[in-house]
Amino acid sequence: MALIRWEPLREMDSLQREMNRLFDSLTPATDRPSNGLAFVPPAELNDTPEAIHLKLEIPGMEAQDLDVQVTAEAVAISGERRSEIKSEDKGITRSEFRYGSFRRVIPLPTRIQNDSVQAEYKNGILNLTLPKAEAEKNRVVKVQLG
Repeated sequence: MALIRWEPLREMDSLQREMNRLFDSLTPATDRPSNGLAFVPPAELNDTPEAIHLKLEIPGMEAQDLDVQVTAEAVAISGERRSEIKSEDKGITRSEFRYGSFRRVIPLPTRIQNDSVQAEYKNGILNLTLPKAEAEKNRVVKVQLG
């Protein structure tokens, strides 16, 4: 039986290459906009007795680049993040920012008064206050047991 010298650093290097390959496959490539993976702003929804508070994280955009449409049952947010073109004669420029258009439709848990929505966009955070419809505020549902 032959003895094989164990080299832990070589195994760690191999493990790191495999992990990098795994994460590269999960991360969308920025040089191919048609790869099916686009920028989707993360959202946070808070349901209170009077209103629904919706926050979306949309950094690097101006308020005039966003389109917010509200129905009684859902909120649709769309926009486009435009890239800045930089040219360099020497060296390499790498960008991990995602550019292009996006659209996100968020269904709401209850009906709202879509004509009374308040919006604020500050520091890359879009805050929407969506007041609930009067019928939803006072709605009581009887639950049958057994």
